[in-house]
Amino acid sequence: MNKKFSRAFTLIELLVVIATIIILAAIAVPAFNSVLERAKVTKDLSNLRQIALLTQTYLNDKDGILPVINAAPGIGTNVSPVIYPKYVATKKVFQSPFDKRSAAETDSAPVSYGINQNMYTASPGIAGNMGKVVSPASTIFMAPNYSGNPAVSASWTGRAAVAPYALNLPAGGGGGMTVGPQRNGTQINALFCDLHVETMTFGPATTAGTFKDTTSNPLGLKHWDPTQ
Repeated sequence: MNKKFSRAFTLIELLVVIATIIILAAIAVPAFNSVLERAKVTKDLSNLRQIALLTQTYLNDKDGILPVINAAPGIGTNVSPVIYPKYVATKKVFQSPFDKRSAAETDSAPVSYGINQNMYTASPGIAGNMGKVVSPASTIFMAPNYSGNPAVSASWTGRAAVAPYALNLPAGGGGGMTVGPQRNGTQINALFCDLHVETMTFGPATTAGTFKDTTSNPLGLKHWDPTQ
């Protein structure tokens, strides 16, 4: 009579299985991270496009004059409305997916985007009059605004009803932005004064046309000076 028995894995076979799982995981994790980042980039672009639409609506109502969102109450509150709640129903559109803070609809809601401070200054600037922008397709209007490394939650400090640091974006990311929020720190999304959105190379400042460039003529000057 034949006895039935089950064959166990040998040590070598078990090690081969474990090694195979490790190799597959090593392949899958970077691919997953890449897909996750692309989703964040797409969401970030979508947020900026929505901000562009609500900005255009506001400008149509106000004869091309920008809202004073670089001072309290920021983007607005129920008590002191600015852009919110008349022109946008949720404050979550102002939070970048790269900003890991908890979302909220209160006056302390995270705000991840800053407006080019030269939009408000008299010189160099346009004192809030968008009709005076000389090169709208080349001048940055709004972009993510943080200090240091955007991968660190504490780098993001903007709040819905807190100003001016929350919403002022110093020219060329001069507020201490050391790396971009995407593509291993090499890229950043930006909204331009003609209200188109694009992905830019973050730096270095010495390379003409990057987000950090403020001096090259004409690219760097046009990016940050609305009178150029």
